[in-house]
Amino acid sequence: MKKTILKVFSGLVILVILFFISGTAYLVDETKQVVITQFGKPIGKPITTAGLHFKLPFIQVAHFFDKRLLEWDGEPNQVPTRDKKYIWVDTTARWRITAPLKFLQSVANEIGAYARLSDIINSATRDAITSHKLVEVVRDTNRILESKDEEGEDVIITEEAVEHIAVGREDLTRLILEKAKKHMPQYGIELLDVRIKRINYVEDVRNKVYDRMIAERKRAAERYRSEGQGKSAEIEGERQKELKKITSQAFRQAQGIIGKADAEAVNIYARAYNKDPEFYSFLKTMETYRKTIDRNSTIILTTESDYYKYLKELK
Repeated sequence: MKKTILKVFSGLVILVILFFISGTAYLVDETKQVVITQFGKPIGKPITTAGLHFKLPFIQVAHFFDKRLLEWDGEPNQVPTRDKKYIWVDTTARWRITAPLKFLQSVANEIGAYARLSDIINSATRDAITSHKLVEVVRDTNRILESKDEEGEDVIITEEAVEHIAVGREDLTRLILEKAKKHMPQYGIELLDVRIKRINYVEDVRNKVYDRMIAERKRAAERYRSEGQGKSAEIEGERQKELKKITSQAFRQAQGIIGKADAEAVNIYARAYNKDPEFYSFLKTMETYRKTIDRNSTIILTTESDYYKYLKELK
């Protein structure tokens, strides 16, 4: 009986010791940082080194916080732009806990931090978007990307858009980040990045956006056609100029050849005439008869005509 009571007592003692030990030792992971509180008040500096650590059981409590980058993904909000066009804006951010003690005292935990981030980032987003036009929220530059050319390269027309972009979407996100970042140190938080994840248009704004996009592309296409027509006119002018140059050179060469040929013919005629003028005259007269008289021709000549000279000798 005494042995049974002793065993039960020993077991209770062991359980009590294990209970105290379990409340005294705690393990800090590489991804965690710890703040110790005693009766709700912080004790000592935050523990950021990984390993086995000890605290007083029951009296002290270990609060674990993540050291890694954390994600914040907000709810879509309807926001008006400076030109009074309502859009749905969905933002996302990356943040981390840099001062765990201040974090514990200000927001207590990640749920509280998420709510605080939502308030600050949504407010900064609303302020930035309401200060800029819709086109600056959805685009970065004034360039319009057209189709690819014959070589497969992108054809970009730098025609100014219908609505000029002074601050693009990328710059706008940087403005949101800088504005929201100023409020984070008081919560022990560092805000690393903010991005506009998605933008949706309300129905009437969507139609206006489509109309603007169509107008931009038509304007770009018109300039592209105008440049093409100008290039075509330039090529046609060069073609006409080159054609006139070639024609002029060819005419000059042809006239030179004709002149040389005529001079050579005259020279040949002159030499033939000088060898036998009478025979040359006879041949030329016969050639003239052949060209001017046929079976249906009737001629009236005087006896004094040179044309009749060889005919009247025929008996």
